[in-house]
Amino acid sequence: MTAASTVDSEAGPSSKREERKVLAGTLVGTTIEWYDFFIFAQLTATLLSPLFLTPLQASNPGLAQILSFALIGISFLFRPLGAVVAGHLGDRLGRKAMLVFTLVMMGAATALIGMLPTYNDIGVWAPILLITLRVIQGFSAGGEWGGAALMAVEHAPMSKRGLFGAYPQIGVPVGMILATGLLYFLNTGMSKEDFGSWGWRVPFLLSIVLIVVGYLIRRAVGESPVFKEMAARKAESKAPLGQLIRHHKKSVLYSTMIFIGNNAAGYLLIAFFISYATKSLKMPVPQILLATTLASFGWLIFTLVGGWLSDRIGRVKTFLIGYGIVFAWMIPMFALIDTKDILLYGVALFVLTVGLGLSYGPMSAMYAEMFPANVRYSGISIGYAFGAILGGAFAATIAESLLQSTKWTGSIGIYIMVLCVISAAGVLLAKETKGRPLGVSRH
Repeated sequence: MTAASTVDSEAGPSSKREERKVLAGTLVGTTIEWYDFFIFAQLTATLLSPLFLTPLQASNPGLAQILSFALIGISFLFRPLGAVVAGHLGDRLGRKAMLVFTLVMMGAATALIGMLPTYNDIGVWAPILLITLRVIQGFSAGGEWGGAALMAVEHAPMSKRGLFGAYPQIGVPVGMILATGLLYFLNTGMSKEDFGSWGWRVPFLLSIVLIVVGYLIRRAVGESPVFKEMAARKAESKAPLGQLIRHHKKSVLYSTMIFIGNNAAGYLLIAFFISYATKSLKMPVPQILLATTLASFGWLIFTLVGGWLSDRIGRVKTFLIGYGIVFAWMIPMFALIDTKDILLYGVALFVLTVGLGLSYGPMSAMYAEMFPANVRYSGISIGYAFGAILGGAFAATIAESLLQSTKWTGSIGIYIMVLCVISAAGVLLAKETKGRPLGVSRH
């Protein structure tokens, strides 16, 4: 018979000060990681194809846009590798060390993108170097989220795991607010020519400042209590990845399914809508960026609500409510967007963020509760990475291809609705996890 460890008590962090350090440390890293990611995704929608795919942009703009969105997806293919490496080392060496490592790696790759020569400068080497840096970003992102999620959830009192776990999740909308807001001010504060010439580099280079801030904050956060107990009991697995594959395949499958719909719908907001509104609907770039920034505040708020609500009514019910909203809103959302009215465009995006938040906020807690401590970092990182590949990696590419082939935005809505059904099935198969012990088991 087993009993939960002491880290599953209701005590949580030893003080409010320690609690704030944990929440700040998990939030700041994911914010910076996703700021870096979103800067690239949003510039892909508006600018990077003329800079790095110049000949194709001139001969076939539609194909150039599809391939530009594919550059977003390429990095996702390397997330599982990052998840395997960071997860394995995180389960063996600790959550904190991997958080710092992935943060620095992502920041360095982002800053280097801001220094890259364009196609006109070095020809085909420009997209090759860009792809290489995107691979590094994908590898880093594959290990980042799992460590941040576990630092938050494993420090939390049992009754607040969902809320604590929502803090690394809100790094996504906060990173998007920073990225989109900065692009809005750059687009309105300088000429289109200056932005296309050198201004686009500024957001990438500013990542250096954010990395320094994030590094200092993360260094101050202590190691996860669960990992400390694992180390004290020498309970860490000699090969956590091997144990994960042998004994927890279903949990990896379910965690993959759970994320697909949310990630795909999220990448419409992150990348596709901006491209569609500005290029197909000919709406002004600054207005679209401002509307996207404002909608991101809804994503932030409802992600926190989702984490909090999952502590009250359970993870499964909260997920299903969120996915139900995303499913039901798809067709009406595109109808509003196609009016070309900026207010209706903003409403369409904001309502989507309600469903996105409720189906994202509970994820850290539910994933952590699905895996035992000795394979937890590996398990949640790999499930998250594969969910991202099947969900958001090529969502913008698929959406653009559907638009060009069907000439009907509703086809994109149906595509997302199918993914929502898959994710809801994953939630139901995983079953309720609220209240499961997180600590190292005693015999």
